[in-house]
Amino acid sequence: MSLAVSQVEHTRALLRQGLAIPAHPLALDAQRRLDVRRQRALSRYYLDAGAGGLAVGVHTTQFAIREAGLYEEVLRLAIETARAWVAPGRALVMVAGVCGRTAQALAEARLARSLGYDAGLLSLAAMQGQSEDALIAHCEAVAQEIALIGFYMQPAVGGMHLSAAFWARFAAIGNVVAIKVAPFHRYRTLDVVRGLVQARAEERVMLYTGNDDHIVLDLVTPFTVPRDGRPVTVRFRGGLLGHWSVWTSGAVQMLEQCKAAAAGAAVTAGMLALDSRVTDCNSAFFDVAHDFHGCIAGCHEILRRQGLLEGIWCLDPNEGLSPGQKEEIDRVCAEHGDLADDAFVKAGLSRWLA
Repeated sequence: MSLAVSQVEHTRALLRQGLAIPAHPLALDAQRRLDVRRQRALSRYYLDAGAGGLAVGVHTTQFAIREAGLYEEVLRLAIETARAWVAPGRALVMVAGVCGRTAQALAEARLARSLGYDAGLLSLAAMQGQSEDALIAHCEAVAQEIALIGFYMQPAVGGMHLSAAFWARFAAIGNVVAIKVAPFHRYRTLDVVRGLVQARAEERVMLYTGNDDHIVLDLVTPFTVPRDGRPVTVRFRGGLLGHWSVWTSGAVQMLEQCKAAAAGAAVTAGMLALDSRVTDCNSAFFDVAHDFHGCIAGCHEILRRQGLLEGIWCLDPNEGLSPGQKEEIDRVCAEHGDLADDAFVKAGLSRWLA
């Protein structure tokens, strides 16, 4: 069944509004088995916090769910929970992580679409070493199955360097609706902007920040590059972030502040200072001191402290908090506690776990 233009345009229109889309973690029990009750509670938490959608089966969910045979179950659980929990008429963008070589990516895209997912976040990690032509052919094939969100992933977690020319070709693909820009690198972030403008796709393809090290700055900065001798300015519309898997209600409020600033309100010194504060929190949650080894466990630790997770277990027993990471999390929780949403979680936790 071909992908309807109306489906793609509907997803594009929602993303244009600027959404907070948390990357959904994986709730496990002490035996490292899926904890359905807490997995469902996480989805409910994000939706009540005001998230505009959920990203499931992505890096934060742990790519190893595929080898563990959990991919379909986790995707199905999230979308069924969302449909049952939100009020009728509330539109969400449900994003499924899609990865692997072309055959696997196509199968995952078809499955996600059959479950009702609106878009696929396409990881190219399995395509390491392939030519740009091969990468684009891969993306074009997957885009025939589901509306596509590009993913510029940082090399520390499996990404690769992708040129402005690549992003221009990617943005020209008809069913591409957004790009998650997450190289954690300012020069490479500009490469995506340049490619988007070169493709004349700035009104059709939305930029979403995945740069957890500069969330606020991405959202308030006008990125201006020349085209045909004239300046073209583009902005990030929203965020699709692992960092937003924690303290989510505060993140939603912060996004609205950033959108107001981008629409003409002043970008204050306080807002610029907020960027550094959020980055400081991220350095602890994502374990920057150890090259992101504990990035998933760090987010789990915040959710455990709030009662949403029972523990910080990952599918890989070797994944956990790094030496000193707990103390760093203690520090940022103390120094930036006003950014937390502990009271919000406490008020809703019993309902979400029911």
